[in-house]
Amino acid sequence: MPAVSTAVAVVLLCAVLAAFTWIGLRARQTGASLDDYVTARGSQRSTPLALSFLASGAGAWILFAPPEVGAFVGPLGIAGYALGAGAPFLLYALAGPRLRRLAPRGHSLTTFLRERFGRLFHGYVVVLSVLYMLTFVTAELTAAGSVTALLSPVPGWVAVALVAAATLAYTASGGLRASLHTDRWQAVLLVVLLIAAAFAGASALPAGGASGIAIGGGWQAGLTLVIAVTAANLFHQGYWQRVWSAASDQDLVRGGLVGALASVGVIALTGVLGLAAASSGLSLGEPPAPLFALFGAGPGWLGAVVLVLAITLVASSVDTLENGLAALVGSERPRLSLTAARWLTLALMVPAVAVALRGYSVLRILLVADLLCATAIVPALAGLGPRLSGAYALAAAVAGLVGAVGGALVQHGELLALTFPNGAPTLGPFLGALAASAGVVLIGLLVGRNAHDPASAGARVTPLKS
Repeated sequence: MPAVSTAVAVVLLCAVLAAFTWIGLRARQTGASLDDYVTARGSQRSTPLALSFLASGAGAWILFAPPEVGAFVGPLGIAGYALGAGAPFLLYALAGPRLRRLAPRGHSLTTFLRERFGRLFHGYVVVLSVLYMLTFVTAELTAAGSVTALLSPVPGWVAVALVAAATLAYTASGGLRASLHTDRWQAVLLVVLLIAAAFAGASALPAGGASGIAIGGGWQAGLTLVIAVTAANLFHQGYWQRVWSAASDQDLVRGGLVGALASVGVIALTGVLGLAAASSGLSLGEPPAPLFALFGAGPGWLGAVVLVLAITLVASSVDTLENGLAALVGSERPRLSLTAARWLTLALMVPAVAVALRGYSVLRILLVADLLCATAIVPALAGLGPRLSGAYALAAAVAGLVGAVGGALVQHGELLALTFPNGAPTLGPFLGALAASAGVVLIGLLVGRNAHDPASAGARVTPLKS
């Protein structure tokens, strides 16, 4: 990989993050309520929403996970990852308008589920949401440190600290509006930089080389990634905030659809680049980083471009996650002050930064969180309709956990498979979680006698403190 000097790397890191901080701070509103801080209610048209979905979803993980899947799984794995990345935004576009009608004063999925199913299932979903978002933050900060260390002599912890400090500075001050405002710039920048880096790297690829990748293989990994990414992102409270930030249902639908298509394109591009790197016979490194092996074949200036791209990707996703955590904290304590919500968000970031400094595998971190979310996604979505009771929703989530264990044992014969020790997506645990939870939900729908009105649950959502 073309090396970036220490001085250039530090200047780029500071300049890019300072620019995002300035943009975010300009979006803050003095005297804003906690409700506006976490929802920016009714303020966003379709284009800003689409850009925000793309920027907040495409973190630095796209430089590691999809290329690795492309290199070792093949085209079907790429397709699965790309569809999995776009599917949540499509679901937000389809299910979001109904949730807005059910809970016009809402601000997160968890508060609706609390009124719909009761505190036991709600508590499980809250734990899942916090674990997933903290895991996502950890993966993003880990990626920031890894990229910086790959491209320059600057220690990875420097990038981790700078990104965490900068994004907290403008999200703690401006809330969701700050994140939405920076997303517009970050989305455009990441697309331009990714295309430029892809063109420069691919143009320098050596001809020939045997990949050993079967074009028709990888269907299990592809299906696994569709399930994993879709399920996990539906517990991302940062995305649910954007449901209520939309100016209208039409804006939400259009923004979700365009954001989904753009996300599919970006993930597919990085996956194909990983496949190209493996097919050309390049050494992918240890641990493998196919995209950086491909970029390493490019010109010297490419290192600086990739560093700016990586920091843009990390900032765009981390600020959304920080806002999602703030929304979750605020929704669980609706009478909480805005200042207290800010401090609690800061406190939640501490363990994420600490784990990120350990440098674990980004793909493995995300897969474990994805599996946990897959256990509860079916009953959570079933809550948008009538008849399913809280008892059956909770039983379905427990069944999902049991199904994940069973799927791991059937496919691999050991519980260690639940932690994906090889960093590879495997279908058994995910399919077991979905099948078991869906089975209990189906039973609950068939035997349910009294309809549970979702609208009444939405009406009971407590407004946030003004």
